[in-house]
Amino acid sequence: MREPPQLINRYKWYEILGIYAGIAIFLTFVLAPFVEGFLVSLKPLSQLFSSPYRFIPENGSFEAYHTMWEHVPGFARYIVNSFVISGAATVIVLILVVPAAYAFARFEFRGSGLLLGAFLAVNMFSGAVLLIPLFRLMRSLGVLNTYFAMIVPGVAFLIPSAIWLLRTYMARIPRELDEAAFVDGASHFYTLRRVILPIAMPGIVVVAITTFIGAYAQQFIYALTFNSKSEYAPLPVGLFAYFGRQEVVWNELMAASFVGIAPAMIVIFFLQRYLVSGLTAGAVKQ
Repeated sequence: MREPPQLINRYKWYEILGIYAGIAIFLTFVLAPFVEGFLVSLKPLSQLFSSPYRFIPENGSFEAYHTMWEHVPGFARYIVNSFVISGAATVIVLILVVPAAYAFARFEFRGSGLLLGAFLAVNMFSGAVLLIPLFRLMRSLGVLNTYFAMIVPGVAFLIPSAIWLLRTYMARIPRELDEAAFVDGASHFYTLRRVILPIAMPGIVVVAITTFIGAYAQQFIYALTFNSKSEYAPLPVGLFAYFGRQEVVWNELMAASFVGIAPAMIVIFFLQRYLVSGLTAGAVKQ
C-alpha cells in the first residue's frame, strides 16, 4: 500500500520561533492591562503608590470587591441597566440589519453601492459631533431620562458596520440555494427565513456579539448627555458618579470594573459555541 506523501514544513525553526515570539509580544500588550487591573483590585491602597512599585500584591485580598458594593449604592442596578440598553440595541440592530444585509447581498438595484458607501461614511463621524442635535431631538420628543434616549442613538451608529459585516457573510452563501427555493415556489421572505438564516447564523452571532460590545462600550457619552436619573444610569456613568467626584479609589474602581464586565464576558463566552453550529444547517432541503 502506498504511503501518503509527507507534508512539507514551509517554515524553518527560526521562522516558527519568530512567529510565536510575535504572538507572545502581542498577547502581552493586549492582556497586560487586564492583568495589572486585576492585581490592582487585590492590593490595599497603601501599596498602590508605594516605592518601589510591586507588580505582585503583598497580602492581596478581595476586600475591595466587598467594600465596592457598599460605596456604590445601586451597583447591581447599573449592571442591569447596561444589559437592558445593550440587549435592546442588539435586538433592534439584528431586526433591521438581517433583511437589509440580505437585500444588499442578493439584489442588484440602482444606487446600492452609493448607499453602502454612505453607511460606511456614517462610522467616520464621532458621536460627539451629533450630541447637541440629538439632545434637542430627544427633548422635543419628550424621551429624555428614559432607556429610549440611550438606545436609539447607539442603534443608529451600530447599524452601518453591522450591515457591511453581515452582507459580506451572506454574499458568500451560494445563490443556488435561493434558486432551488424559488423553483419550489418559495418567496423571498420565506427563503430568507427558512434557507438563508440557518446558514448565516454564525455571521449573525458575530454581528450580535460585536453589536453588543459596541453598545456596551458607547453607553457613557449618551447616558451622560440624555439621562440625569440614577435609576436609568448604566454602569460607566454609575462608576463615574461615585469614583470621579473627589478622589479615585483605584482598587475599588478596578474591582467594580471587573465585576461590571464579567456578565458581558460570560454572555459572549456562551454565544461563541454558535459560531460554527449554523455553518451547514439548513443547506439541505428537509
